Order: sequence, then C-alpha cells, then structure tokens
Amino acid sequence: MSNHYETVFIMTPVLSDEQMKEAVAKFRKILTDNGSEIVHEDNWGLRKLAYPIQKKTTGFYYLIEFKAPGSLIAKLEIEYKRDERVMRFLTMSLDKHAIAYSEKRRRLAQGAADNKKSEITA
Repeated sequence: MSNHYETVFIMTPVLSDEQMKEAVAKFRKILTDNGSEIVHEDNWGLRKLAYPIQKKTTGFYYLIEFKAPGSLIAKLEIEYKRDERVMRFLTMSLDKHAIAYSEKRRRLAQGAADNKKSEITA
C-alpha cells in the first residue's frame, strides 16, 4: 500500500548549481528506484535559515511530494543523513486534507503563472 508523503531537505549553500541538481537527482532516483511515484517537486531556492546550521545562515531548499510504501521513508532518511550536502530534512505523511490543500496550492500557483504569461504576451 502506498501513502502520500512530502519531504523537504536543505542543502548547504556552498554547492554550485550543478552540485545541487546532482544531489536532487540522487534523491529522486532513490525514490523512483524503490517504487515511489513523484507527484510534485518544487525548488524553493536559496533561503535564509531561521537559525545558523553548521555556521551557515542560508541553504538551498527543495520539496518533493510523492506516493510510496512506508518502508521507503527510513531508507530515504538514512541517505539524507549520509550525504554531507544535506544540512536538514523533514519527511511528513500527508492526510487527505493536506493532499487536498497541496493540490489547491498548486492549482492557484499555476493559475497565477498562466495570468502572468497572458499579461506578458498581451
């Protein structure tokens, strides 16, 4: 049985764009190789941290929403802990309300993006 999850990880800000993409690809591969279905991804980019972590005040945030068996979460989080590029991570199980909220948020964001495109082309 598959559950719905959302994982956010924060990578060290000293990475190049290429290194960051490589790290994201690694975690996507872990998910897909273990039978999960990626529902949505969002690169939040470089953001200020609420408090310093490893003497750093910023980090690259990345979110992946996916469906997977519960046994995969432990495997994914072990990989986060082993990767020195990851400063922090959080994986949450989403209930039906959180899934509905997530879908609504994506639709609103897509609508805003579509409106912006039509303004630019007009």
